[in-house]
Amino acid sequence: MLSFFRVNARYQTISLVVFFLLLRLPFFLGGTPLLIPELSWMLVGEQMGRGFMLYRDIWDNVSPFSGLTYWLIDTLFGRTQVAYQLAAVTVSIIQILYFNFVIHSREVFPERTFLPGALYALFLNISFDMGTLSPMLMANTFLLFAFGAIVKILVKREVTTQVFEMGLYIGIATLFYLPASLFMIWAFLALLFYTGSTVRHHLLGLFGSIFPLLMVVLFFYMNNGVESLNRNLLTSVFQVKQYNLNDFVSLFASLILPLGFGVMGFMRIFTTLRFVNYQTRIQQVMALWFIVAVFSIPLMQFLAPMQFVIFIPPAAFFATHYFQSFKKKSFVDELQFTFMGAIIVLIQYQGLRGVIPGVTMGKLENLRTKPASLPEQITKKRILVIGQQSGEYINNYTATPYLNWDLASYDLKNLDNFDSVIHVYDNFRKDPPDFVIDKVNVMPKLLDRVPALKEEYELSPWKGIYQKKI
Repeated sequence: MLSFFRVNARYQTISLVVFFLLLRLPFFLGGTPLLIPELSWMLVGEQMGRGFMLYRDIWDNVSPFSGLTYWLIDTLFGRTQVAYQLAAVTVSIIQILYFNFVIHSREVFPERTFLPGALYALFLNISFDMGTLSPMLMANTFLLFAFGAIVKILVKREVTTQVFEMGLYIGIATLFYLPASLFMIWAFLALLFYTGSTVRHHLLGLFGSIFPLLMVVLFFYMNNGVESLNRNLLTSVFQVKQYNLNDFVSLFASLILPLGFGVMGFMRIFTTLRFVNYQTRIQQVMALWFIVAVFSIPLMQFLAPMQFVIFIPPAAFFATHYFQSFKKKSFVDELQFTFMGAIIVLIQYQGLRGVIPGVTMGKLENLRTKPASLPEQITKKRILVIGQQSGEYINNYTATPYLNWDLASYDLKNLDNFDSVIHVYDNFRKDPPDFVIDKVNVMPKLLDRVPALKEEYELSPWKGIYQKKI
């Protein structure tokens, strides 16, 4: 398989697509688990489809362009997991082909092959959760476009207006996934260390980065949503996270091979003397990518392999050098590539199908939605879950802006504050739920604070569930 992708031929572009689709085949055989963040993204798209505005009317910390994407998918296909998977396949194929195009066409390595794309395709399947359309996956596309712009600058050895293009791509990536804003530092350092850029060029790149951000802020300002944007998106990114480490073994198992081969490839660069200057600079730029990606880890909302897709470009880049450092007909590199591919596919199948009985590694149990034990009457109803939702929305619809509990607690656990009480009442009035599932015993205090709601809601026969009076 390795020697096949080392052949430089036009048909290899089609081979990359077929190779990736074969790796993703298990997703289209049915039975793919629905993940909690995936369900949350679907709910955001649904609410936006009903005319509610993100952040102001929907309290969630998904970035604005990701929210728009989920709204578009919901408008076209509804709450369909397959649509998200097909969209993820499309985005992934674009990344694979573009990454290979940049490496191949710009002669980043002495040997022109399709191995970079093959490794990228393989690393995009290190875990089954990468099969969904995550914000980080979408942001990664535009970061790759920014990388392509930097490569053009390094190859031409002159700084042009492509600096603005590079900055614009990073700004768009930030609007898909806010921690991607750290790559503004990556672009600044790349221009500073490896190009003859001037202050004017840096300012041009900075303007390209912040221009789309300013347009979004202006939109929310005109729609009375700047305060909500700040509270639900900007502030939430820098809050202290409490990660669930039960799936840490799965995360480590998924990342060890891509990062391991990437590190070995990076180490081999020091023993290779056949690179020209611009190739060496590109390697250093990609090493900077990896360092900046490390600093993005504390900003992640949760730990899962899908969040680490940002490490795939440098891993595939340096792993390419590792395998190209062998002779073309070497048995050792073929064996290593086959072993790596087999283990990655096994981890993916283990997560999806549990092919090894009794082993939970790769299944990401803490990220999977589990059907909540609700009464049969609470099906296809508009509900509010007060507390961390664990599957109540699978067969129901969300009501009120309080989708994300970490953000909703800003109001619902601060009922001694008059402004919070007013906010809660207004939100109930605009989008009243049929049922309120109270997991943290907030409703008694809320009904006591707001007599108007007490006239509309009553405790149902089921514990912790309040229903709207008929």
